[in-house]
Amino acid sequence: MKKDVSETLGFVPQKDIVYNKLLPYADKLDEESNDILSKIKGNLGRAVQLREIWPGVLFWTRKLSTYMRLYGRKFSKEDHVLFIKLLYELITMDKLEISMMQGLARLLINLLKKRELLSREDLELPWRPLYELQERILYSKTEHLGLNWFPKKRALMLLQDKKSSLRPRASSKHVMIKLFQRCTVENVLKTLVKCCRPYFPDSATQEMLEEWRPLLCPFDVTMQKAIGYFELFLPTTLPPQLHHKGFKLWFDELVSLWVAVQNLPGWEVHLVNLFARLANDNIGYIDWDPYIPKIFTRILRSLNLPVGTCQMLVPRYLTNAYDVGHVVLWVSALLGGPSKQAQAQLRGLFNSITSFFHPSNHGRWLMKLMKLLQRLPASVVRRLHRERYRKPTWLTPVPDSHKLTEEDITAFVESMMQPVLLAMFSKTGSLDAAQALQNLALMRPELVIPPVLEKTYPAMETLTEPHQLTATLSCMIGVARSLVPGGPRFPEGPTHMLPLLMRALPGVDPNDFSKCMITFQFIATFATLVPLVDCSSAVHERSDLTEVEREMCSASVEFEDFVLQFMDRCFALIDSSTLEQTREETETEKMTHLESLVELGLSSTFSTILTQCSMDIFKVALEKVFNFATTNIFETRVAGRMVADMCRATSKCHPAESLKLFVPHCCGAINQMAINEEVLSEEELDKELLWNLQLLSEVTRVDGDKILPYSTQLVQILQLSLHLKCKQGYALACNLLHHILRSTALIYPTEYCSVPGGFQQPTKDYLPIKDWGRPGDLWNLNIQWHVPSTEETRFVFYVLDLILRPELLRLQRHTQGEQDMTRDDVLQSLSIVQHCLLGAGSQLPPLRGEPIPELVTSMVSLAETNLFTGVHYDVSRENYRDAICRVMRKLLHHILEHSEDDTKSLFSIIKIISDLLHFKGSHKQEFDSRWKSFNLVKKSMENRLHGRKQHIRALLIDRVMLQHELRKLTVEGCEYRSIHQELLRDLLRLSTSTYSQVRSRAQSVLFTALGTYNFCCRDVIPRVLEYLDPGRTDVTQQQFKGALYCLLGNHSGVCMANLHDWDCITLTWPALVRSGLSSAMSLEKPSIVRLFDDLADKVHRQYETIGIDFAIPANCNALAVQLLTSGKPLPQDPVPSEEEEAEGLRKQEEKNLDSVKKYEKLVGELLDCLNDRNMPWKFEHIAIGFMSLLLRDDHPLPSAAVLFFVKSLNHDSLLVRKVAISAVAGIMKQLKRPHKKVPVNTNELCGLKEWSGLTAGDRPDNKWLQYNSSSLPRSQQAWEACMFVEKTHWGYYSWPQKLMMYAPSEEQPKQGLTREEMTEREQIIYDHFSDPVFINQLIEFLSLEDRKGKDKFSPRRFCLFKGLFRNFHDAFLPLLKPHMERLVADTHESKQRCVAEITSGLIRGSKHWSYQKVESLWEFLCPLIRTALNNITVETYADWGTCIATACESRDPRKLHWLFEMLMESPVNGEGGSFVDACRLYVLQGGLAQQEWRVPELLHRLLQYLEPKLTQVYKNVRERIGSVLTYIFMIDVNLPYTRPTASPRIKEFTERVMLRLKPLMEGDEEIQNHVVEENEVGEQDERTQAIKLLKTVLKWLMASAGRSFSTAVPEQLQLLPLLFKIAPVENDDSYDELKRDAKTCLSLMSQGLLYTEQIPQVLLALRVIAGSGSWHARYTVLTYLQIMVFYNLFTFMSDQRAVDDVRALVIRLLEDEQLEVREMAATTLSGFLQCNFLSMDAAMQSHFEALCKTRLPKKRRRELGSVMDTIPSGDLVRRHAGVLGLSACILSSPYDVPTWMPQLLMDLSAHLNDTQPIEMTVKKTLSNFRRTHHDNWQEHKQQFTDDQLLVLTDLLVSPCYYA
Repeated sequence: MKKDVSETLGFVPQKDIVYNKLLPYADKLDEESNDILSKIKGNLGRAVQLREIWPGVLFWTRKLSTYMRLYGRKFSKEDHVLFIKLLYELITMDKLEISMMQGLARLLINLLKKRELLSREDLELPWRPLYELQERILYSKTEHLGLNWFPKKRALMLLQDKKSSLRPRASSKHVMIKLFQRCTVENVLKTLVKCCRPYFPDSATQEMLEEWRPLLCPFDVTMQKAIGYFELFLPTTLPPQLHHKGFKLWFDELVSLWVAVQNLPGWEVHLVNLFARLANDNIGYIDWDPYIPKIFTRILRSLNLPVGTCQMLVPRYLTNAYDVGHVVLWVSALLGGPSKQAQAQLRGLFNSITSFFHPSNHGRWLMKLMKLLQRLPASVVRRLHRERYRKPTWLTPVPDSHKLTEEDITAFVESMMQPVLLAMFSKTGSLDAAQALQNLALMRPELVIPPVLEKTYPAMETLTEPHQLTATLSCMIGVARSLVPGGPRFPEGPTHMLPLLMRALPGVDPNDFSKCMITFQFIATFATLVPLVDCSSAVHERSDLTEVEREMCSASVEFEDFVLQFMDRCFALIDSSTLEQTREETETEKMTHLESLVELGLSSTFSTILTQCSMDIFKVALEKVFNFATTNIFETRVAGRMVADMCRATSKCHPAESLKLFVPHCCGAINQMAINEEVLSEEELDKELLWNLQLLSEVTRVDGDKILPYSTQLVQILQLSLHLKCKQGYALACNLLHHILRSTALIYPTEYCSVPGGFQQPTKDYLPIKDWGRPGDLWNLNIQWHVPSTEETRFVFYVLDLILRPELLRLQRHTQGEQDMTRDDVLQSLSIVQHCLLGAGSQLPPLRGEPIPELVTSMVSLAETNLFTGVHYDVSRENYRDAICRVMRKLLHHILEHSEDDTKSLFSIIKIISDLLHFKGSHKQEFDSRWKSFNLVKKSMENRLHGRKQHIRALLIDRVMLQHELRKLTVEGCEYRSIHQELLRDLLRLSTSTYSQVRSRAQSVLFTALGTYNFCCRDVIPRVLEYLDPGRTDVTQQQFKGALYCLLGNHSGVCMANLHDWDCITLTWPALVRSGLSSAMSLEKPSIVRLFDDLADKVHRQYETIGIDFAIPANCNALAVQLLTSGKPLPQDPVPSEEEEAEGLRKQEEKNLDSVKKYEKLVGELLDCLNDRNMPWKFEHIAIGFMSLLLRDDHPLPSAAVLFFVKSLNHDSLLVRKVAISAVAGIMKQLKRPHKKVPVNTNELCGLKEWSGLTAGDRPDNKWLQYNSSSLPRSQQAWEACMFVEKTHWGYYSWPQKLMMYAPSEEQPKQGLTREEMTEREQIIYDHFSDPVFINQLIEFLSLEDRKGKDKFSPRRFCLFKGLFRNFHDAFLPLLKPHMERLVADTHESKQRCVAEITSGLIRGSKHWSYQKVESLWEFLCPLIRTALNNITVETYADWGTCIATACESRDPRKLHWLFEMLMESPVNGEGGSFVDACRLYVLQGGLAQQEWRVPELLHRLLQYLEPKLTQVYKNVRERIGSVLTYIFMIDVNLPYTRPTASPRIKEFTERVMLRLKPLMEGDEEIQNHVVEENEVGEQDERTQAIKLLKTVLKWLMASAGRSFSTAVPEQLQLLPLLFKIAPVENDDSYDELKRDAKTCLSLMSQGLLYTEQIPQVLLALRVIAGSGSWHARYTVLTYLQIMVFYNLFTFMSDQRAVDDVRALVIRLLEDEQLEVREMAATTLSGFLQCNFLSMDAAMQSHFEALCKTRLPKKRRRELGSVMDTIPSGDLVRRHAGVLGLSACILSSPYDVPTWMPQLLMDLSAHLNDTQPIEMTVKKTLSNFRRTHHDNWQEHKQQFTDDQLLVLTDLLVSPCYYA
């Protein structure tokens, strides 16, 4: 195969689309593709060399992506590599616009997608350019200042529609969301890196580690960034011999980091994704065994399942949960291998969560579980495919030792079956379960299908549970491909086929829509797989049949019966849905949406059945349909359509036989009725005539050459019926015309049978049952194509001459005024013209005309490529497309001038124009929906295990047909010719006409055309803008609105107002703004106001900074020359000469200059508009919005605009001021003088050698970075000598190779410039800000409040002030000082906020000031901030916190030592009350938290200061102290490779606290909350002090649960006894703060992740507490235990001693003297049994049985009122314990009956009459058992013997009171 291809092509194609070879004109395609490819290579190479990125490079790269859509990767390997390298260079160009980058990136992704085509030897790509691209775009330094605009696509509103009543098989919702995600820049970039990853060089891993390791500071945002980069970039597909250069460099380091982190920080998810990918790419090369329990524990935790009685979730567990897709990948990669450990844990995982899948359970966690269920089998199938069936590629194969064995697969399938069977009936629908079953059945049909059948048969019998039926049927559809062919694993599969089909028939039910649809789908699925042939005769004729085959043959007698019964059902369905039955007279006559779906389901199912029938069955069916259709008369809207569809299905399958019956009958009937002349002019026609017309029009949709024999009859009918007066009549006649022409003119396959050649052979030689479920063979498809023969083409043109020409003549005479036609006549004529065009469109050559010159200049050719689609246009005949076009344009102008209100005709003309432009035989929407449904069917029927396109034959034929249509519809890059120009102008005229509906239809056709023809927007835009010109007085409001809509565009197409091109924007933006002066503009009309809002919004949303500098780097040249001179097919175009290259360079520079000119002109024009006094405010705002988009980081804003924005800071309108603030902040960034940086060697800085090996944390070599009050820079000299490192993460984990530091101050730009030394733009700002009046006004505005109570600290204003003080140093400080002092004394929140914004801007702006300036600055600021803190209020404390935090962000703490020393003075001094204390702490915490690990000294001082104050009285201060403590101890982390911290440590702190809490630990009395009187003086006793301390400590524990990285378990354990003592048992909110907090703390601590070595410590503590005197504590131990064990399930299970300890503890508490504790112990035990943590073994059973037999003491007659009564005897407790134990075992399996259950129930029933509380327990247990087993009692009954059932029935049925 390959060889002969390479001879015709001249090269071996990488991977072309196979379906092309099956097209009827396949022999022409090689030549065509070679021609196109050589043009692409030639022109792309030339464009790059001539430096023409637009239009040249973009035009030809778009052609390349179209080429790939049509032919796949049909080019040689060397071309493939060249294309990739060239595109890679282009994408990583520095100044490329984002949208161009995205377009090129998508193409490159497409080229790299199939990584098996290119190995690492063929291609190597550097990683750094991609990293720089990501940095530049995703972490842009200027985007937030508005100097770089990226397109923002809004998330579609589809996310809200969560519950739709009918879930289609794969809801379009998901498809849409995927589409939306694909379009964002970020996702394109990520996908690009993903595709380039396999080709990074060997050294990449080491370089990446060196680059990103220094960012790994866990307290900093850089951690998220670094780990994100690791996940994205680290290559994991290196071959084994290079592993030491790959993952081995980082595996231990990152895994130990992951294992050490306990509280799910945001970056843990990235690590998991990285490990999942690593595991999947290197199965068998990494030993995961030591980590497996940890992996599964974390997966289980990440599902966020509700456990235990009352539970608080840490919110971050929900937001940062693992991504199911990666979890599944990881798990499926761990399976198999010698140790089999992962499978055991997986079984454990499913055992522990199975009960959550039961349909009665529901919650937000369910979606996640279903996703896990659906994706895991798919992932395992993918892995199996890779190991067994995939062609070997250069990627590392899985070593034999780790391939999945048969036992592995069986174990996997078995472990999943139970949850999947439960999930079938889930509330979220059965879709997920069906997909899971489809994949499981591929691996083990014999395990999967029988249980599904067991559920399906009963569901088909029952009438009362339709949900059960729809669920089981959709699961059966999933497993159909595995069931029908039988095969060695499940030979009896096919025998279920007929019973299933017969029993499904009652589902065709007119009253239940969803049941009806799923039944159609079910029947169609099975019918597609099986030839419906009666082969019972084979049983006698052949002796070589197996038992199953004989059974199948004899069963196949029933097929005929099945088909006839199905038809009866359909007829009944049709009878019940006639219009008269379902509608009142008044309602619409259209089909409803549901009816049209049923119609579709019915017709496709019936046609599938007929396609698969043998001829004998077909004939019976045909006769039956014929009789039904001809003996009744149907209305043509609903029932008629369904019957006609069934008739069409028969004639499509066997046209000759069917047409012989139908055509003569219908023609006869019509002629019979049309004998008398009046009929033709009746308004309402006879029903029978209409029905026969409808029937005839559907039956003729068949193979063209079968129609020719009846052509004379049909043409006669057409001539008769096309001119009927009745609209319904001529509409049906037009359909007939359309269908006859279509059948004879198009190319299409004529049969879709599942076996090529049909089933017409005798059974002796051919046994159809052998073909059950057989996939199509792609290489022998034998498609029967219909290709129009010369007779057919002749017939088409005969019909056109006969019917179309007279109509065109009539219309033409009408437009010339020679013939009068009524509107109805015109409409009728138009309808005939339209249907002729639709029918014969594929035979009419496209419109021709002269190309429009001068739209765009280019040095390469921009020619269109024409694809051959199997039609040779006959030039000798008249081109009706041109004729229609001429007449339509005349008619259109006639109507617009004389009768513009004839909208129906206008609609028709618009439709015709659209078809004239684009229609070549199929419509885009139809194609899209067919493509979609093809993909859905493919998904539901595909075999992912074997792959290799083993689809059923009908599906493959469909795909080939789609390929043909794709070629017909590919119209990208059509040349724009004069005829198109004329039609577009007509459309534009219609788009601005009087009636809104005409306008909107014309606009949508116009938008499609704009996207089709190259560069035509440039021609259309000036014409649209004419309507907006304020100089014109003749524009109506409708024209004005129409023009605006044309600019707005539709949601998917082009938006003309915002083409990314200077030529267009310089026209449209000023015109939009100026249109405010137009006479047609009125702001009274809400529709116009809304239009302008939409336009402005769309421009802002879609705008992205347009490039000014388009330079293609020189290194692309070499690649371009290679493209031009190498490989086959060689390009015809010559390599450009040196002169041409020079010319190209010159043009590029010219273009750049021109862009700059246009940019400045645009700004100028907008400013002119703004200076126009008459401009309405709305347009002023729009113009200012446009101006703000024009700020850029590579070109300064013209000074006129700078002046405008600075003045606008004091504009009257708030909106304008806001825009101006942002803009001026951006301008400040533009004017910033660059500060010089020099690389520094870190070893020399600290005078120490860097530590060898990995060591993070506080090391001697980063000690100099930390705050040290003894060596602060307090003098000029010290200041200059001090090396300031501003970013907090440097040095924590490791040092970068080269640390960039600021050069000494003498090398930096000069400070304190005089006005003369400034540039013009700087002078403008300087003048205004030096003007006291301006400043007064500005501060006045800034200290107004905007929205009461909603305002926050504004980052925009902060940026503005930061820029001012950074660029102009302290020039404006003297003017601002008095204002700041005035504002800070005023306690109003808006005034305080204003001063806070200025202060933070000042502090951050003073980064490069000289020492004297800084010192004097702080002399002014310290008192100011003190005053502010004393005046702080509820409204302003958050703003001051933000202010200080912002000021300290990314600043060396030593630079801000004045601030820290001031804040540390005495935060909690009681002045101003407790609230001020709390606020001061808040502000201080904001500053310290930004400094992270660099201020240990301050943290120690603060802790020392706070410790005595921990017993604070006030709640708000306590909460704040708790939070501050969290930050103080945040740095004390337990991470690998990290040295003990120099900051305060939790361990030492806890020891000191425990000493002070001692008084509470000793006593046994209950701890009450002492509410202290305010005025109580003197020392309180130790106990009260301890309680207050405890309250604060609890606040600290609660605050740190969500924030720290690791939990200090040993320290917290010391507090556990105390918490257990206090925590209440009941859920009651009325408890005081202390008890509530204790309870919350316990709940949070129990959910914590434990390390293996911590488990014994925790259990020891719990054992001690379980022995304490308070039953509350013992009770709470149990609730704690439940949650702790579930959340650390696999870690516990991997440690046998821990399991035994837990078990002993629970069993001990079962015998507790307190009833509540015993019952809780039973609940806990049952939970542990249910999630398989403990197992029900003989020892446990006998233990409980022995306890049950404890004798109770005889009831002695006690004296009344004796004390004895209250305390139960030990015997009773023990007996109750035994009964509780049994009951726990029974309740632990709520949905099934294990073998030991019946006996235990018997044991239990013996105790029904014991004393209380035993009797109560038994009753509860039995009623629960009955409740949970009631649903499936029929199957559960089987487990019991008859005697046991008798006893049970006695117990469960309530006693009768009348016995």
